[in-house]
Amino acid sequence: AAGLCPSRALLACRRGALQALCGSVRGLAAGPKMHFGFQTVTEEERREKIYQVFESVAKKYDVMNDSMTLGIHRVWKDILMRKMNPCPGTLLLDVAGGTGDIAFRFINYVRSVRERQLQQKLKHQQNLSWQEIAESYQDNKFKSLGDSQVVVCDINKEMLKVGKQKAQHLGYTEGLSWVLGNAEELPFDDDKFDVYTIAFGIRNVTRIDLALQEAYRVLKPGGRFLCLEFSHVSNPLLSRLYDLYSFHVIPVLGEVIAGDWKSYQYLVESIRRFPVQEELKAMIEDAGFFKVDYQNLNLGIVAIHSGFKL
Repeated sequence: AAGLCPSRALLACRRGALQALCGSVRGLAAGPKMHFGFQTVTEEERREKIYQVFESVAKKYDVMNDSMTLGIHRVWKDILMRKMNPCPGTLLLDVAGGTGDIAFRFINYVRSVRERQLQQKLKHQQNLSWQEIAESYQDNKFKSLGDSQVVVCDINKEMLKVGKQKAQHLGYTEGLSWVLGNAEELPFDDDKFDVYTIAFGIRNVTRIDLALQEAYRVLKPGGRFLCLEFSHVSNPLLSRLYDLYSFHVIPVLGEVIAGDWKSYQYLVESIRRFPVQEELKAMIEDAGFFKVDYQNLNLGIVAIHSGFKL
């Protein structure tokens, strides 16, 4: 019996090593660990959980944005559009823009530019007849975007559904299309778009590096990347107040308005896990973009990062 003990011990040791190896293989198969808010999950789990979050909040997404930011998100998106300053003929890809906020602003902005251009043109042609002026306005009515187009791409079917319903209700039809697609593997050709935007979406992408590489790929040479996202506040006092509001008010609003505490708890936590401004800038440069900079809004509560494909 004493002679058998070492063999048993050896077998037990080998069995333990095999179990540890199997566990390691299972861990590798599940993928690297990442953050879902303050939780640690696998890449696949994170992707699935984020999909469920936005599927859950889609119908109340706009109402909650107004409630959480006191309506200031509208100003931030307007600033993004002014920074873009699109001209007629611009082809825009708006990623993670399912509810259409950026797309509708783009259409309004280009229409406004076209209107000003037409007025300037007519002002310098004083000899036109009333009929010629009327015809010019009629042509502009049917070509108000001047060949501009915006493609909204979102991975979540429910968010796209809400966006399409809003577009129909608000009368946006011209120059607008909706595509179901993943920011990490965009279903578009290389060198296709003039501008790429992603507003309050990049922090919910599973692999930010892949999303940035895809943004670079689909942009034309000379194309512009613009990212509007919650960021990090440098002022200590404001940061403390912001944390109090974020963790103690926003989840309550989520429960009261959308009946969903957990999803809004995640959204708050995801902001805290998101890279700081300089770190995101470095990631954008690593993807190949040039002239990368950022503009803090409201002392860094949000930031707009910009870069060019040269």
